[in-house]
Amino acid sequence: MILTLQIALIVTSLLLILLVLLHRGRGGGLSSLFGGGMQSSLSGSSVVEKNLDRATLFIGSIWVICIIGLGLLVKIA
Repeated sequence: MILTLQIALIVTSLLLILLVLLHRGRGGGLSSLFGGGMQSSLSGSSVVEKNLDRATLFIGSIWVICIIGLGLLVKIA
């Protein structure tokens, strides 16, 4: 069970990094230092951006569940 959670944690960590890097910069962060703030932003979010947000939240929640599960299993064992 611990090995399964460790593998799931590694996979979700990599997916979470990928999904966060796919997000568009909102300005005011590090992306604006390198010219990312010069782009004109559209008035609304596209369907792709909303689906990317949903996927990020879903993978993030699975990541948190894996962290809590591993913590509980290590504490018991």
